[in-house]
Amino acid sequence: MKRIVWFLALGLIAALTIPILIGGGGIVDELRGFPTSQLLLMLGMIVVCWNLNALRLRVLLAGRAGRLPQWRAFSIVMATEFAICATPGGTGGPLTLLGLLARRGVRPAQASAIFAVDQLTDLLFFLSGLIGVAIYVLIEAVNLELGWLVGLPTLLLITALVLLWLTLSNYARVMQITGRWLEKLNVKRRSRFGLARRLLHFRNSLVETLQLPRWQLLAVFLLCCAHWLIRYSILYLVIQGLGQHIDWAWTFLVQMVSMAAGQLSFLPGGAGGAELTSSAMLTPLIGAQSAAAAVLIWRFVTYYFYLLAGFPIFLATAGKAFLRMMNKRKRG
Repeated sequence: MKRIVWFLALGLIAALTIPILIGGGGIVDELRGFPTSQLLLMLGMIVVCWNLNALRLRVLLAGRAGRLPQWRAFSIVMATEFAICATPGGTGGPLTLLGLLARRGVRPAQASAIFAVDQLTDLLFFLSGLIGVAIYVLIEAVNLELGWLVGLPTLLLITALVLLWLTLSNYARVMQITGRWLEKLNVKRRSRFGLARRLLHFRNSLVETLQLPRWQLLAVFLLCCAHWLIRYSILYLVIQGLGQHIDWAWTFLVQMVSMAAGQLSFLPGGAGGAELTSSAMLTPLIGAQSAAAAVLIWRFVTYYFYLLAGFPIFLATAGKAFLRMMNKRKRG
């Protein structure tokens, strides 16, 4: 737990220091001139995003958690989002979700499958978004030399989806190969069978979730699209509030590349990597001071606000369960 706190502190320091160093003293004037009404609007948009994700969770559960009211699903989403933002690589998010759903009688395999389908819909949205950005770049002929910024993430997403499809289609073969590798690594027979049993339960739960009625799966995807379209409009509104202008498609791409780069920093919330990448991509377009101010405001709304608003909800709903689960993993 102390390690998580140290990582979070280091991430917050990096997230604040990088934009300040890039923007210099002039960043203060940029921040002072930002409209308060615009900031409140963006914070309200984040609350809408949490509600959309809560509704998406309820649709995915399909009654497997009993009667789950919107406010309860909302608190689960906020606690999970806080854990994602507060832990390296977002590893605390799935653990928090599993712990909270377990209280409502959802088995770990089912909760894991729900989380996996949730992430799958995110991948499908981002793939669709990147294809849309690629079409925009070709039509507008906007700096085609930067096409790799669209092509590389698109290739990675397609590869991930193909690998997932191949894994599910050839599950028995994958299990055989995995078992042989584990045997060569001298993993005990009991541990190998235990892992295989858990993976089988997860696979069955994943198939069960994907076999929901088509209208429910479509509703999940539409809610996913609505969430990310609102979330990824934040940076566009920030730049507008600073008196600058960039096409929405480019702010979408900046956020995608920045958050992917943030994962490489291994700090909570992608801190450091996200700020450095987004500042580097925005500076040639709007200048260093405006870029640094935009990054600070954008990250306040999409990162700091998640921590500030989610912390009390996390403590009230998942704090003790999360600590127990972390201690159990440590002992294991």
